[in-house]
Amino acid sequence: MCVGIIVGVVAININGQQFVTDWLKPWGQIFIRLLQLVAVPLVFVSLIKGVIGVGDVSRFSKMGLKTVGLYIIFKIFAITVGITLVTLIKPGQFFDSSQTVGMVESFTVTMPTEKQQGPLSFLFEIVPNNFFAAASDNTKMLQIIFFALFFGIAALTIKKKKMKPVMKLVDSLYSIILKMVDIIIKAAPYGVLALMAGLVADTSGNLGLFSALAVYALTVTAGLAIICFGFYPLLMKLFGRIPAKRFLKEAYPAQLVAFSTSSSAATLPVTMDVAKNRLGISEEAVSFVMPTGATINMDGTSCFQAISILFIAQVLGIDLTFGQMITLILMTTISSIGAPGIPGGSYVVMTMVLSSVGIPAHGLALILGIDRPLDMMRTVVNVTGDMVVAAIVGEGGVKELGS
Repeated sequence: MCVGIIVGVVAININGQQFVTDWLKPWGQIFIRLLQLVAVPLVFVSLIKGVIGVGDVSRFSKMGLKTVGLYIIFKIFAITVGITLVTLIKPGQFFDSSQTVGMVESFTVTMPTEKQQGPLSFLFEIVPNNFFAAASDNTKMLQIIFFALFFGIAALTIKKKKMKPVMKLVDSLYSIILKMVDIIIKAAPYGVLALMAGLVADTSGNLGLFSALAVYALTVTAGLAIICFGFYPLLMKLFGRIPAKRFLKEAYPAQLVAFSTSSSAATLPVTMDVAKNRLGISEEAVSFVMPTGATINMDGTSCFQAISILFIAQVLGIDLTFGQMITLILMTTISSIGAPGIPGGSYVVMTMVLSSVGIPAHGLALILGIDRPLDMMRTVVNVTGDMVVAAIVGEGGVKELGS
């Protein structure tokens, strides 16, 4: 990010903006296109893997439904916190509005045409009439999610012998797609450099954007802190047998690994060990809730996405309609299920959420440069949420351990 800013400033001082626009910025745009490329297959395969991984319909209907229900409630709360904070603080308005028009043109905004439909039209839009048509359009991601969930639930109802080849295929596809994401994310520093250089050149070095970014980062941090140190301890006090103070103390090793790796998937073995041996949560709850949570529980990511998307909209001067806000909440709630538990994995999901509410995916250029520390913090929230749900679901099996 710093090198990109320096390159952009130097280009402005030597009248080299056109060089940056023609020869450097396209590499950043290619990075964004690569993220968009894997969005549909990643979410589709991740959701099917998560649903099939439950095992059978009866298990899904008991512990599974309770676990998933809690995760969804947590997500909605996290999104609500994010939307509330970004609406009150308005970090995007710290950016000079005189630059907005140029940036909107630079990012080529294509707002969807509003249709005069009934109040339940958004439900109609969720169900696709052609899966392949939906899969070819990143703005139709809700339809992909619907089909993936439908496919996974149907798979649970057939005999395991018949489902086994499908499970192997899905596991293999998931591993391949994660490797693709890993390769793309390794290019992130260079993509961010190119995007930041282009951004500085496009805005003629206006530093108002960086003031806005500082307020944006503080807004995200505040949202994550409210969830981790306010919402979670309250839930432990109301529904768990583990005192909130002790919970935060014993959960620390898993939180530290999550912070250092920015990966809930990499932290999973530590999270399971902490939940079972330090927090005393039953092995049944740990073995089911933790792997499921590493796939579908992304409270920190949900809060971050809500703040980031509205921040980008504020900077670009895009006012979202009520229908687009509903779509944002639905997409952020459901799509974070498919976010891979690896560093930078949320980039991929955000490209499709942005497109779904009419915001250009290139708006990610505004936040990618400072995302790494925010990624570390939201991973801590994601992992902490897994342990909270495991404690509540396995409430009857929580062992009394000495602090």
